[in-house]
Amino acid sequence: MLILLRAVIGRDLRLAMRRQADIVAAAFFFIIVVSLFPLGVGPEPDQLRRMAPGVLWVAALLATMLSLPRLFADDHRDGTLEQLALAPQPLALIVLGKVIAHWLVAGLPLVVLAPVLGIQFDLSQDALAVLTVSLLIGTPALSGIGAIGAALTLGVRGGGVLLSLLVLPLYIPVLIFGAGAVDATVSGLGPQAHLSLLGALALGGVFFAPWPTAAALRVALE
Repeated sequence: MLILLRAVIGRDLRLAMRRQADIVAAAFFFIIVVSLFPLGVGPEPDQLRRMAPGVLWVAALLATMLSLPRLFADDHRDGTLEQLALAPQPLALIVLGKVIAHWLVAGLPLVVLAPVLGIQFDLSQDALAVLTVSLLIGTPALSGIGAIGAALTLGVRGGGVLLSLLVLPLYIPVLIFGAGAVDATVSGLGPQAHLSLLGALALGGVFFAPWPTAAALRVALE
């Protein structure tokens, strides 16, 4: 199973490297959205610190969603997904590999960029560290939950809009606890409770979401 998991992750990463424009587009979207807020609201440090957690997390959430429609669409289009579904290995394990690859391509770059962009909001070093940790824990949950929506809308006309409507409500708990951890640090409180709940959501999103995702893919392939 580990060999299959590595093979799926490696294949998806190689395919992503051939479509580097998608990776760059998501990263630039994240940078532009985060950078526009300080320009729009003014240079008041207290106001920037208050709005920083929500702005950074909402921008990360939206940037992650940009690549969700292509999570299964390309494999579905060329017939690869049908062959994967016929493999003797569990389809949920293959989905887990694709979710991990999606996080490495779409989520990890945001984790790296976030501390640099957080400086624009006059965040302290502790707040920047918690921001990085919260994104590191929370973005896998975004990929796992998003995979369910991508599977449910696979092959549906106008699936991109429907995907947003399905996934955004499920992202709300991740957004609340992720931004809440940074906000608690800025306010002088401890972020441990928020990070613990965020970790529980990440475990659920990564290790439990592949099963309903696999079931939705089988329905889409019938």
